[in-house]
Amino acid sequence: MRLGVLDIGSNTGHLLVVDAHGGAAPLPAYSYKEPLRLAEHLDEHGDVSPTGIDALTAFTAQALVVAEEKGCEEMLSFATSAVRDAGNSEEVLAHVEAQTGVRIAVLPGEDEARLTFLAVRRWFGWSAGRLAVFDIGGGSLEIAAGSDERPDVAWSLPLGAARLARSEFAAQPDEDQLRQIRRRIRADIARDAGHLLRAGATHRASATSKTFRSLARICGAAPSAEGQLVPRVLPLAELRQWIPKLVAMTPEELAALPGVSPSRTHQIVPGALVAEACMDIFDLPELEVCPWALREGVILERIDKLSVNDPS
Repeated sequence: MRLGVLDIGSNTGHLLVVDAHGGAAPLPAYSYKEPLRLAEHLDEHGDVSPTGIDALTAFTAQALVVAEEKGCEEMLSFATSAVRDAGNSEEVLAHVEAQTGVRIAVLPGEDEARLTFLAVRRWFGWSAGRLAVFDIGGGSLEIAAGSDERPDVAWSLPLGAARLARSEFAAQPDEDQLRQIRRRIRADIARDAGHLLRAGATHRASATSKTFRSLARICGAAPSAEGQLVPRVLPLAELRQWIPKLVAMTPEELAALPGVSPSRTHQIVPGALVAEACMDIFDLPELEVCPWALREGVILERIDKLSVNDPS
């Protein structure tokens, strides 16, 4: 069947149209996305602003048109951290539904981590052994680990690159402020690190989503043009060398780096600090970059349910 997956992230609204059936990898057929930046459209009370609501509503309406034009039988719609944590989350989603007819489900952070883990597990397979997965989004960091398709530990932290850029990097921090930010990030991650560490040794560690892909590209990974099957890693040693350079760069210099979108230059340093902290705290010399992430996890879970209901 042809499915549309509407992903309302903290940075981007993305409709991915895929051809999917049991036993096969989802085949992307079309992609439509817009930079909504919901994590940056929050007022002083933590509510999504009228500008953010209008942008989300307009994008959802257009995504519905695109899904119908591309022949989608079903559209799976979900929102992550920016909407999930907003004080007016229910009002925002009710407004979108009233204007477009699309009911967007809010994914709890644990489910976001679980579904991302499912996608990475399917990508690497059982030979990965006990797998750890890290995903830096716009609003949150998801961590999950386990030896099966369902992780035995999965949690979410408010350490997304856009959220940190807004709260900690509105002005260029000096050296002392940067050290304090780094310390706070590490303390937040380390607080629950025992969940993963106590459960046993990790055989493979993976990173997903745009922030990690950009950092890997900066550190020398192959460009996306070479295809999904090319192995890509983010090495801790190279990332450490890059961070002081990234801190010193202007937005124009950051935008000129390979793999960095001009609209996300302000998120590179916060994302790099979170990535470095994850690798340090969990003693990981490198992370393997997985091209599949949350959207693919949502698709795979839906295909699995369809296969169970219709085994023929």
